[in-house]
Amino acid sequence: MDNETKTTEITEKKEKKPFKFGIKFVENYEKLQSNIPVLIVTCLIALALMIFVTFVVFFNNVKGAEKVLVPNVLGKNLEDALLELQVKELYPKINLRYSDLPGDEGTILEQNPDAGAIVKGYSRVSLVVSRGVIVDKIDDYVGMSIDELQMKLQTLFAGQTKPLIVLADPEYIPDASEAGTILEQEPPAGTSISEPVTVQLVVSRGPNYENTRAPYLIGESVNDLLQRITRSKLVFDIISHAARENEVPGTVVDQQLFDREFIPNYTRVSVEMAMPTEAINDNIYGIFNAELALYPYPVPMKLDAVPPEGDSYTIVSFNHPGGNLTIPYAVPRGTQLILTVADKIVSRKTVN
Repeated sequence: MDNETKTTEITEKKEKKPFKFGIKFVENYEKLQSNIPVLIVTCLIALALMIFVTFVVFFNNVKGAEKVLVPNVLGKNLEDALLELQVKELYPKINLRYSDLPGDEGTILEQNPDAGAIVKGYSRVSLVVSRGVIVDKIDDYVGMSIDELQMKLQTLFAGQTKPLIVLADPEYIPDASEAGTILEQEPPAGTSISEPVTVQLVVSRGPNYENTRAPYLIGESVNDLLQRITRSKLVFDIISHAARENEVPGTVVDQQLFDREFIPNYTRVSVEMAMPTEAINDNIYGIFNAELALYPYPVPMKLDAVPPEGDSYTIVSFNHPGGNLTIPYAVPRGTQLILTVADKIVSRKTVN
C-alpha cells in the first residue's frame, strides 16, 4: 500500500469520529428520558426524608421540658436559694422588700410557686428578698411634735405587722415649750435597733399649764358660767336639778370647795345648778353632755347653736383635756347644738 492510500484511510477514520460521538449523545439522552420516572421518585423520596428529619428535629427541640419539683427556699439566704433553683433548672425573678425583722437582709421572705409545686423545667420562680429593715437606729425626736412623730412612724412602718419602733404612753409635764413638744426620749438618739424597741417620751403640756385661782361660783347664771369656761383653765363637771322654791332658776346653787387659793390648771370642779322646769323668755335650759377621749393636753373646742330661725352662733369656745364634758345652755326650743373638737364635729343634740 502506497503512502497515498494510507493517507486516504486516515482521513476517512477522522471523518467518522464526530458521527460516533453524536450517536452516543443521542443514546445517552434517550436513556435519560427513559429514567425520568426513576429520578422523580428518587427526588420525592429524598424530599420526604428531608421533611421527616426536619419535623423530628423541630419537635425534639420544642417539646416541653421535663417537669421538676419546686424546692423550699423560704428563710434561706439568696445565694443558697439561687443554687437550689439552678440545680432544678429553674430561673429566679427577684423582688426586694423591706422587712420588720433586724438581721434578715438577703433572706427569702416569699416564693411563688410554693415549695412542692410541679412545674416545667426552665420555669421562673418569683422570690421576695428582704432588703433589711427601714431603720437601723433611733433618730433624734427631741423638739418634734408628738403628733408629727406618730404620723411619721405610722407612715414609715405602714403594712408591717411588727413595727420596729413603738411609742409608750408619754409623760406630760409643764414646760415653756409649745404643748405637744417632745422634751426627752429613751432610748437616746443613735441607739442601734436589733429588735423592736419601745420609746418612752417626755412631752410638754405647754407654757401655761400651771395654776389657777380656785373659783367661787354660787349664784352665777348660765351666761356667767359660760364666761368662766371660756376664760379659766378649769374643767367644770356640771349637774342640775329642778329649781326649788328658795332657789333662783338658772343659777349655781352648789360647788366643790378647795382648801387652798390656787389649784392646778384644768382641775375638775364639781358644780350643781338649779334649772327651771319651763322655758324662760322662750329659752329652754339644760346641760349639754358628751363623753370624749382623753387628750394628752387641752385641745380647742366650741359649742355652736343653730336655732330654728335666725343665724347660728357660738355659745362657748374653750380648751378641754377630754373625758366627761358638760356645758350649760339656754336656747330656743328646736335649736341644734353642735360640739366641735379641733375643727371636727364630734356630737350633735337638738333641744326639745
